[in-house]
Amino acid sequence: MSQTRQNELAAIARRAMREHGLEPDFPPEALAQLRAIGGAGAAAGGELRDLRALLWCSIDNDESRDLDQLSVAEALTGGATRVLVAIADVDATVAAGSPLDAHASANTTSVYTAAQVFPMLPERLSTDLTSLAAGQERSSLVVEMTVTSAGAVSASDVYRARVVNRAKLAYNAVAAWLDGKEPVPDAISAVAGMDEQLRIQDRAAQALKQVRKAQGALGLATLEAQAVYEGGALMDLRPDEDNRAKELIEYFMIAANGVVAQFLEGRRSPSLRRVLRVPERWGRIVALAATVGGTLPATPDARALSAFLVGCQQKAPERFPDLSLAVVKLLGSGEYVLKRPGEPAEGHFGLAVDDYTHATAPNRRFPDLISQRLVKAALAAHGAPYDDATLRRLAEHCTAQEGNAAKVERQVRKSAAAMLLAPRIGEQFDAMVTGVNPGGTWVRIAHPLAEGKLVKGFQGLDVGDCLHVQLTHADIERGFIDFVRAR
Repeated sequence: MSQTRQNELAAIARRAMREHGLEPDFPPEALAQLRAIGGAGAAAGGELRDLRALLWCSIDNDESRDLDQLSVAEALTGGATRVLVAIADVDATVAAGSPLDAHASANTTSVYTAAQVFPMLPERLSTDLTSLAAGQERSSLVVEMTVTSAGAVSASDVYRARVVNRAKLAYNAVAAWLDGKEPVPDAISAVAGMDEQLRIQDRAAQALKQVRKAQGALGLATLEAQAVYEGGALMDLRPDEDNRAKELIEYFMIAANGVVAQFLEGRRSPSLRRVLRVPERWGRIVALAATVGGTLPATPDARALSAFLVGCQQKAPERFPDLSLAVVKLLGSGEYVLKRPGEPAEGHFGLAVDDYTHATAPNRRFPDLISQRLVKAALAAHGAPYDDATLRRLAEHCTAQEGNAAKVERQVRKSAAAMLLAPRIGEQFDAMVTGVNPGGTWVRIAHPLAEGKLVKGFQGLDVGDCLHVQLTHADIERGFIDFVRAR
């Protein structure tokens, strides 16, 4: 793709941000505050434990520098494991009510488009001063968990500590090594004891995974389109697939977020909970299961759905991403809600947990920064830094902006896909129906990974149905990709 096309895609991304109520640029006041920051924020208020000597590591995408969390583990007697997750103390640098905080609270999330990233915080912070960067001493919030050999969290604590990231690791390389497909990565072998440290972490994560599955957590494997560039030019949109290293971080973060929710509840603090309500379109999920020989109960049941999904993945792994996407669409979106202490928790249907918040990514998500401030106030025995009305308003706003960010990412991804598909008008593709609503019927193809509208032959189709389609139109500017049903 030419530089002209690349600039066109960047312009589309910036316009999409504004159209959906997100600001692509930092305001002058925030930039002035940024210039005045000399270094990483001082961790004021309360003592910090000194955990700098531990073998902390980060595991993230190859290109990620906005490192929100580190992990380390220690094998205990009886097969248990002590797991520590350190979370970047973003609040130490970005004070509540400051211009940088105002921008973060307006956008509420970093937006990752195929053209560029629009970070919630300036890169000088998110990829440096407030990042748990390799070799740098940082203040953090630490979530400590004792994970039994059976995968239960038997004890937990939350406190503040100083940490140092000993190894910046990447998902794909770590996963290939854990699976025995590749030799130990240089970044691991360069740190004495890091290989055994990661195997301890992996065992604990796999134990946590088994408990989550037994309790009904949904093992979904959707395909997220990842832009592939060569020499600065967009060449493809490929699926960003799960692997064992991503699972390690995923299950540590689920457990840590649950601990933070319980900690705030125990300290009689309000919290922002992340919930996914019981799906309204359960009947369609039941019907979808029936099309592949599955049987689900008439009333929503997470354990039954989880068992059905496990069976489908084992029987037809090549079709499982399509089935996962259909189920995700039918489950609906998660949202943030205010949880007052003592009130019943709404829970997260997809994760099969009652106590769940977002606290582990404060460089990228504003709800996590809110949780951090609530935790720090509780640790200091101070009142909550937000009143109920403010938290309720922020919950609604964060939910809305998350949806808007997803729309921007999807719109730019569609424009990128239209650029790749424009020379291929008339070609036919295998497709799956991903959405049916009053606005139309939507299908997804695999190569490149792209979604478009079915403008002809959509009668009688529903989410999860498979068909052959022909590409008839690709509008780069609007991101429109049109298909007709191929006979």
